[in-house]
Amino acid sequence: MDIIISNSDGRPIYEQISSQIKSKIMTGELNAGQMLPSMRLLAKELRISVITTKRAYEELERDGFIITMTGKGSFVAEKNTDLVREEYLKRIESHLNEIIRLSVSCDLSLKDIKDMLTLMYEEENNE
Repeated sequence: MDIIISNSDGRPIYEQISSQIKSKIMTGELNAGQMLPSMRLLAKELRISVITTKRAYEELERDGFIITMTGKGSFVAEKNTDLVREEYLKRIESHLNEIIRLSVSCDLSLKDIKDMLTLMYEEENNE
C-alpha cells in the first residue's frame, strides 16, 4: 500500500496514515471487504513503530472505516454513505478555513471569494 510519511507535515504519523487510508477508501481505491496490510507489515514497510500503525488502525476502526477481526486482520468496512459524506464535509470545511484565513490576510472580500468559487465550480462542471 502506498502511504507517504512526511516529516514536514505537522500532523502525527498515525494521523497521516489514517488520513491517507481514509482517502483511499473514499475514492474507491480500497474497496469494502479488502484486507489491509497487517500492522506489523505496514510498520515494517514504512519503517515506523508497530504502536504507530496500531494507533492509526484503531482510529480508522473507531471512525467506522475498517473492521478488525482478531486472528484474521483488518478489512475495509462497508461504505456508509453518511460517514463518507461527513468526512468530505470535514475536508471541505478545513479547506474553506484556509481560504478564509488567506483571503483575510490579503483583504479579499466575501464577494470576491464567492465570484472565484462560482467561476471555478462552473468550469469544473462544464468539462
